[in-house]
Amino acid sequence: GYWVRVLIRKEAQKNRFKEVDDFFVGQITEPNSIKGITADIDWVFSTVGITRQKDGMTYMDVDYQGNSNLLKEALKDKIEAFQYISAINGDKLRQLKIFEAKEQFVDELKNSGITYCVLRPNGFFSDMKDFLTMAKAGRVDLFGDGKFKLNPIHGEDLAKVCVEKMIEGVKEETVGGIDILTQNELAEIALKAWQKPIKISHLPDWTRRFTI
Repeated sequence: GYWVRVLIRKEAQKNRFKEVDDFFVGQITEPNSIKGITADIDWVFSTVGITRQKDGMTYMDVDYQGNSNLLKEALKDKIEAFQYISAINGDKLRQLKIFEAKEQFVDELKNSGITYCVLRPNGFFSDMKDFLTMAKAGRVDLFGDGKFKLNPIHGEDLAKVCVEKMIEGVKEETVGGIDILTQNELAEIALKAWQKPIKISHLPDWTRRFTI
């Protein structure tokens, strides 16, 4: 029931969206290309951040500066509220570059004087593709004992939560899916999806830390 404008980087991306009233084509890392993006807008929802792009951009270029550019437009147009999607424990892991950039923007958003909302989702269903890829080959390799728990959320479910939290006036919250699963359980689900026997290898966690 809301009128929606979506920022896209190129015209070809229009067919990815349904029930959108207006498209704005621009590069969030180029301030001049997004001038007017928030004109006549009440609420901004930003999920902008680097995923697997290979265009030479850094986390500071996109996760921080891109969102900062968007916030400046929002402040200029005096929008009512701005919601930003960070990441689980981002505020506690600032020593990592991806979280440093996200949380630097969170600081700027909080200090801007605008009504804000920061959500930190616990991973997405789409992030579970690595389990499926390994399972297709017949075995899933895990670091540690596989008992680490997580509750990933579907992007569509998160979108509903985003709107709900904005309506409620929530300032900050961590969100996740309804099912809490161990990595072992996720591996089993992935193997069963390919109708493979349950083969899970546990690698010493020091090998992961050493590789990083």
